[in-house]
Amino acid sequence: MKGVWRLIGILANPFSEWVRIEAEPGETVALLIGTVAPLALVPAIFGFVGACIIGVIGPGRGEVRAPIFDGLVAAFFGYVASFAVVLLLGLVIAVAAPLFGGRRNFARSLCLAVYSYAPVWLAGVFLLLPGLRFLMLLGFYGVYILLAGLPAMAKAPQQNLPGFAALIVVFACALTFIAWSAQSVLFAAAV
Repeated sequence: MKGVWRLIGILANPFSEWVRIEAEPGETVALLIGTVAPLALVPAIFGFVGACIIGVIGPGRGEVRAPIFDGLVAAFFGYVASFAVVLLLGLVIAVAAPLFGGRRNFARSLCLAVYSYAPVWLAGVFLLLPGLRFLMLLGFYGVYILLAGLPAMAKAPQQNLPGFAALIVVFACALTFIAWSAQSVLFAAAV
C-alpha cells in the first residue's frame, strides 16, 4: 500500500514527495520489485490486450489481431526491456552526476529514473485502443518529475540542472526508442 501512496504523491506533488524519498534509505532491489515490477506490467498487459484481443484497423486490411503467442512473447520482451531501460538510465544518471557538479549515488539515481519513468508506464493503458495511443505522450510528465527530483536526489547545483535534465531526457528517449524498435522488429505483428 505504501507504493500506491508513493506513486500518487510523486504524480500529484513531486517536489514534496522527493523530499520524503530523499530521507529514506535507497534500496534498489525493493524499488525494482515493489515499483518497477507492477508498473511495467501496465503497458505489457494493455499492449497485449490491444494488439491480440481488441486488434487494430489496418488500412486496406480491415481488423487485424496479432497471434496470441507473438503477443505474449512481445509483452514479456517489453516487460524485461522496462527493467533494462530504468537500470541503464539510473547508471547514466549516476555516471553523469559528477560532470554536472552532483554526487554519484546509484541507488538515488535509480530512484530518480524509476519515478520519472512512472508516467510512461501508467500511460500504457492507452495501448488498449489504437485510437488512444497518441495519449502515450502524457508520459512526458515524467520530465517534470525528473526536474523536481534532480536537486534532491543528485545534489547538482541549480545552474547545472537544465543541462543535466536535458542529457537525462535525451538518454531516456533514446533508450525507450531502442527498446521499442527492438520490440517492433522482433515482434512486428504484436506491437
